[in-house]
Amino acid sequence: MSEEKKKALQVAALENGTAIDHIPPEHLFKVASLLELEKMNDPITIGNNLQSKKMGYKGMIKIADKFFVEDEINRIALVAPNVVLNVIRDYEVVEKKRVSLPSELVGIVKCNNPKCISNNEPMQSRFEVIDREKVTLKCYYCERKVSKEDIWIK
Repeated sequence: MSEEKKKALQVAALENGTAIDHIPPEHLFKVASLLELEKMNDPITIGNNLQSKKMGYKGMIKIADKFFVEDEINRIALVAPNVVLNVIRDYEVVEKKRVSLPSELVGIVKCNNPKCISNNEPMQSRFEVIDREKVTLKCYYCERKVSKEDIWIK
C-alpha cells in the first residue's frame, strides 16, 4: 500500500489489529462490554448503524494491535454469532473468519440453576452447544437448557 493511501486512511485503516465486522447493531455495545474495551489503551474505532449490503445495517469495532484468543472469540459468538473477524497486518487483511460457537464452552457461561454443582463447588462451568443458530446451551452437570436471552456470561 502506498504512503499516500495510508495517510488518506489514517482513521479508517488499521496497520495491525482486528476488525470485528457485521455485528448486529443491537448487540454492538454488548460485544464492546464483553471484550472490556474500556480497559484497553490501544486505539479503538466503533461504528454502529453503518449501511450493509448483507444486513441492512451493522456495527463494527476496529482495535489496533489486538489479536483475539479463542476464549474472547467464543464470548463474541455467544452474543453475536456469525460476525466476521478480520486480522490485519501491515494494512492488509491476512485472515478473515466467521465467528461460530464451538460444540462446548468451558468456564465462559455461568449456569443459571442456583443448585448446579458448578455454582456450589470450585469448578469451571461446562456447557454443550445444542443449537448454534438460536444459541441454546445445555449444562453438562445439571442438564438445564439455557436460551440466548437467559445466558449469564462470566
